[in-house]
Amino acid sequence: MHIVREVTDHLYWIGANDHRLTLFENIHPIPEGVSYNAYVLLDKQTVLFDTVDWDACRQMMENLEYVLDGRALDVVVVNHWEPDHAASLQVVLDRYPKARIVSTEKGFMLMEQFGFRTEGHEIVKVGDGDTMSFGDHTVAFLTAPMVHWPEAMVTLDVTNGALFSADAFGSFKANDGKLFADEVNYDRDWIDENRRYLTNIVGKYGPHILKLIGKAAPHLSEIRYICPLHGLVWRKNIDYLLDKYRHWATYEPEENGVMIVYASMYGGTEQAAQALASKLAERGVTNLVVHDVSNTHVSYLIADVFRFSHVVLASVTYNLGIFPPMLNFLEDMKALNVQNRTFALIENGSWAVMSGDLMYRFLDEEMKQITVLNERLTIASHLKEGAKDELDLLADSIVDSVRSAQN
Repeated sequence: MHIVREVTDHLYWIGANDHRLTLFENIHPIPEGVSYNAYVLLDKQTVLFDTVDWDACRQMMENLEYVLDGRALDVVVVNHWEPDHAASLQVVLDRYPKARIVSTEKGFMLMEQFGFRTEGHEIVKVGDGDTMSFGDHTVAFLTAPMVHWPEAMVTLDVTNGALFSADAFGSFKANDGKLFADEVNYDRDWIDENRRYLTNIVGKYGPHILKLIGKAAPHLSEIRYICPLHGLVWRKNIDYLLDKYRHWATYEPEENGVMIVYASMYGGTEQAAQALASKLAERGVTNLVVHDVSNTHVSYLIADVFRFSHVVLASVTYNLGIFPPMLNFLEDMKALNVQNRTFALIENGSWAVMSGDLMYRFLDEEMKQITVLNERLTIASHLKEGAKDELDLLADSIVDSVRSAQN
């Protein structure tokens, strides 16, 4: 049974939704599933834009054959060769042995690495500014290296304004019948998964995202639809999405607020984190979240780091070092190029309190454009009533910094 939706005249979504996969790239939890998007253009020539992961191949093939309605497939445009999109390509090529394959030079290098059999298929290599006509529709190609693989490109149909954006503008979460972003409450139900996808999958490559946006700038007035390989299609309020991406790509905080992340063994550090959260809320800083680094998957932590302007790291000392899950979080922030953030520190230990100095050293030496507040809360095993003044000083310092950032 086909499951197809029309994007605009002669352009169809033929993808699939996956609720069986539990870990995207075998690392990121996807409790609400994920979509794999592929698109078909019916013109004088028929064109398939990308395919889907192997697990969704049967559904895509049923959709493809329904939309083609007996016609042959003339062209396959591969914007991105990662297996969650290109894995089903071989099935398509075997079913349509005369289809031309269009991609970048690096894309075809990866095609060979993945072992695709393309005998009898014409190979068409394209680069920046190249165009191709399929009849009434003409498309233009823009390379998008490191967004987030080196071979990636995007394709703009200059006739109908559809931008096939590869992994750019994608999101975790299955579409489940919806196709367009204006068919859902995006701020309530989708933005968190969009942010988590971008920051964890593509976040390291902010400068490359900005370069792609710069390349596309002359064409922005032509874009009517953004058709990513995961998530929903955008046909309204595209400026909203571009603004979010500019924040994420420049590592500028999306919101002024506070994220508290704690690492606690027996509850003492957790108590301090909760006490600080209470103090901040009393002072009017209610845009805050509290996470246990041991129980929260790092992909959610990274997403909130990109969201908030201020981060409090509260860690017990463990084997004279930083508690391992907290150290892993620090390493992930470094790997994803997190910057332009203000940090505050809470340290704990029973006989050698070292985590604060070690966290400070990591932030100062391993990360870029980071501010660490001077006030620090130090705990010896358990937060005592006598620590109220020190806790108040830390809370006041954070509040002053948040309010300063708002002005």
